[in-house]
Amino acid sequence: MLTAASVLAESAGRRPDHPALVSGPERFTYAELWQATRRYATVLREHGVRPGDRIALLLPNTPHFPMAYYGVLALGAVAVPVHGLLRAEEIVHVLRDSGAKALVCAGPMFPQGAKAAELAGVALLTVMAPADADGTAGVGAPPRLDVLAARAEPLDRLVPRAPDDLALVLYTSGTTGRPKGAMITQLNLVMNISTTMRSPFDLGPDDVLLGCLPLFHTFGQTCGMSACFLAGGTLVLMNRFDGPAALDLMVTEGCTVFMGVPTMFLALLDAAADDVRRPALDRAFSGGSALPVKVLEDFQEVYGCPIYEGYGLTETSPVVAYNQKAWPRRPGTVGRPIWGVEAEIAAADVEDRVELLPAGEIGEIVVRGHNVMAGYLGRPEATAAVLVDGWFRSGDLGVKDADGYLTIVDRKKDMVLRGGYNVYPREVEDVLMHHPAVAQVAVIGLPDDRYGEEVCAVVRARPDAAPGADLAADIVSWSRERVAGHKYPRLVEFVEDFPLGPSGKVLKRELVARFAGRR
Repeated sequence: MLTAASVLAESAGRRPDHPALVSGPERFTYAELWQATRRYATVLREHGVRPGDRIALLLPNTPHFPMAYYGVLALGAVAVPVHGLLRAEEIVHVLRDSGAKALVCAGPMFPQGAKAAELAGVALLTVMAPADADGTAGVGAPPRLDVLAARAEPLDRLVPRAPDDLALVLYTSGTTGRPKGAMITQLNLVMNISTTMRSPFDLGPDDVLLGCLPLFHTFGQTCGMSACFLAGGTLVLMNRFDGPAALDLMVTEGCTVFMGVPTMFLALLDAAADDVRRPALDRAFSGGSALPVKVLEDFQEVYGCPIYEGYGLTETSPVVAYNQKAWPRRPGTVGRPIWGVEAEIAAADVEDRVELLPAGEIGEIVVRGHNVMAGYLGRPEATAAVLVDGWFRSGDLGVKDADGYLTIVDRKKDMVLRGGYNVYPREVEDVLMHHPAVAQVAVIGLPDDRYGEEVCAVVRARPDAAPGADLAADIVSWSRERVAGHKYPRLVEFVEDFPLGPSGKVLKRELVARFAGRR
């Protein structure tokens, strides 16, 4: 049997009375968390969830997330975490594309989740919502999973799964279409959790990890939550990251490990200027986007602990490479591949095969090993484009030195990376083209000190529109209502014509070069 639910089950059996989870005033031992998880599993089974079913989870960083997540896995079903900032129309795509049988939705996200579930025609269960005694929120309301679970009998045993059975469908996308579901197998997930728990994260039973990364994202979900639980450590949840609050929580709870994206490190540096207290951090880990070396150096000086920077993708479960204790850290690099994984550099301009390049040459990062996904759900052509000759083509450009250290140079794709979240220009452009004043638009990323990149819409206005500050503000406001919070453009620039290449494609790098200097 190989099921990722064993990550929590094993630690519950090994150290039942050790604190597993802290969330505000709530505290759960491993025994309590595992029992609650099995109760969730029982209710899900009573509502028709069977092995192989895909169950979408629209949940914030509260104890309900691990309870529902591992409850789904315990039944042999497939978890489909949904980005918490998505709008109803975007959630509908995930539900339909994944073939989800049900959506588990938290009360704060209920308006978008309920609308999406209705449009997609899937069953809806809620948590953190007002409930009647029978476990519903009133006549015709969806069942309350948490209320029903409180009086359910715990699931008696885990449903066994094969290594190549699916555990997760994680949604990502490229610049040429809508989000795609990366199929993560039980083997992918268990190996990435167990490997990274040992190195680079070196997590142990006495560690206390601040869980400020969103659990719907693979970094917080796999590297944070699951690796911590496998180690038998304590996860301290934050529902919404805030620098001063994070510093206070780390001091109060005695956190020894911090994981975050670069914007979080910047916020913690700002918080330290007004708070002389320091947590007893032993180490910190950065991912999601490139961490400026200056920020790394400043954080290490202020907080007195080393930062290890790494690299991963949704399609690689997620970790590919990290700076690790076994080798000297090299700031500015993402370290060496983790155990059982190869990361090499291939010729970026050769699409139908993988031609590996020698050390020191820039090319596309390619990956193979236990971490590479089974493919994109229902997308054989997209899968064939990235799984070539046994390697996963990342779309990222990098260089590898003679000692095996990997450095990310650029992105082959047009993806914008804002605060550790992927923003896919084509998706945003498709929305913006519906604005009545927009004749043509290109979405680009401009350098930003806080977020790494900021989303910018370069617009050619319709003849009857007046380009300027008022229209720019209207476009920002209009798009904010239609796409997720991390996607909408905060910046708008106007052009009369776009620079075009020989094939008529907009030359986005020229736009970046033109407007980056104005920031």
